[in-house]
Amino acid sequence: MHELGIVFHVIKSVEEVGRQNCLSRVSAVTLEIGEVSGVVPSYLTDCWDWAVKKSDLLRGAELRTDLLPAVTHCDGCGQDYPTVAHGKTCPHCGSGDTWLLTGSELNIKEIEVPDPEPENSEIPQQIG
Repeated sequence: MHELGIVFHVIKSVEEVGRQNCLSRVSAVTLEIGEVSGVVPSYLTDCWDWAVKKSDLLRGAELRTDLLPAVTHCDGCGQDYPTVAHGKTCPHCGSGDTWLLTGSELNIKEIEVPDPEPENSEIPQQIG
């Protein structure tokens, strides 16, 4: 299961960003996962839930995922098409002269931090 290795890499990367930006807590991390990246989002979430318990910065942080569709480009006719539905053969011209344009990525898209606590959270009371 390579998802655990991915999670450790993401946590290490987020912790480094946290150090560089003096963060004390991260509440959520959003990953972009390509449709044909080979990453299983449910496995990734299971690994995340286990691993973030070991990080002071990320303890309790939510993992969010955005699926990036796989798109293939055909050099034969210049068209782009959905990879999963058609594979390596272009549905427009039948050419096999194609290459994956998007869909194999795994990116950290967003790191969310909690809203800061107001300095004086007490509500003033009126007397009178």
